[in-house]
Amino acid sequence: MAEQSNFAAARSQLVDDFNKIAADSEALLRAMASAPGEKVSALRSSVEANLNAARQHLRDFQGVAYERTTAAARATDQYVHENPWPLIGAAAAFGFILGLLARGGSED
Repeated sequence: MAEQSNFAAARSQLVDDFNKIAADSEALLRAMASAPGEKVSALRSSVEANLNAARQHLRDFQGVAYERTTAAARATDQYVHENPWPLIGAAAAFGFILGLLARGGSED
């Protein structure tokens, strides 16, 4: 469970960082648009190509993450439907233990 939250946090941070880089790159491209020269034009084209490639990689990453999440949800749903009684028993045991812990040391 902690691994999933770490993955989600890392993924969120990656997306945020990429969006910041993309925004900075777009601002740089706008600033370079008015600059004359062949080298500037080549650099701008290179930055645009790299930015587009990075966006495509991010979309691919998001697609794979979505597919894996959907597959895990389907597998969990199927397992729960195929094995309801063990899960009900586990939930009841967990509730019983939680109730004992909540009751604490109050001996009436």
